[in-house]
Amino acid sequence: MLSVHRIAVGAAAGTAVLALAATGCGSNTSSSKTEKPSTTAPATPNPAASTLTAAQVDKVGTVVTDGNGYVLYRFDKDTAKPSHSACLAACAAIWPPVPATGTPTVKGIDKALVGKVTRPDGTTQLTLGGWPLYRYAKDDAPREAYGQGAAGTWFAITPAGGKATADTGGGTTSGGVSTPPGGSGY
Repeated sequence: MLSVHRIAVGAAAGTAVLALAATGCGSNTSSSKTEKPSTTAPATPNPAASTLTAAQVDKVGTVVTDGNGYVLYRFDKDTAKPSHSACLAACAAIWPPVPATGTPTVKGIDKALVGKVTRPDGTTQLTLGGWPLYRYAKDDAPREAYGQGAAGTWFAITPAGGKATADTGGGTTSGGVSTPPGGSGY
């Protein structure tokens, strides 16, 4: 009986740690899209990931995907000028940074907007419009955008480096700039 109790306590503690890690980097979703539970580990970056492509994705519009077709994201707690990544440790396990290796190929994206930033751990990460780029671990198939709007801080990135907006009637995306209804966005 004592063993069963220890297992239950261990499982509860593990769940609490995962929940804290998830909320620490803004991974709770407030998206209109239903979050999909993931049973697989995030894909390991490969050479195809250094291709950035403008692609049409259901419910988020034209966004940037990697060479495997996975949607790329930006994080509102990062900065673009200067480029800086604030997603570290447990956050980076859920939102893997897109590594900057070699010279990326671009399709439908202005190459002048593509750069890289050195992360606090010394690795380099691709940027678009200065924004560090990430994948979402729960997007386990190309052109899924389950991370869109997560915690109000994670958004699929547009080819101009802006935030994608879901087609909810609440605003539009024009040239990568999110415009609220009835306003200019400024």
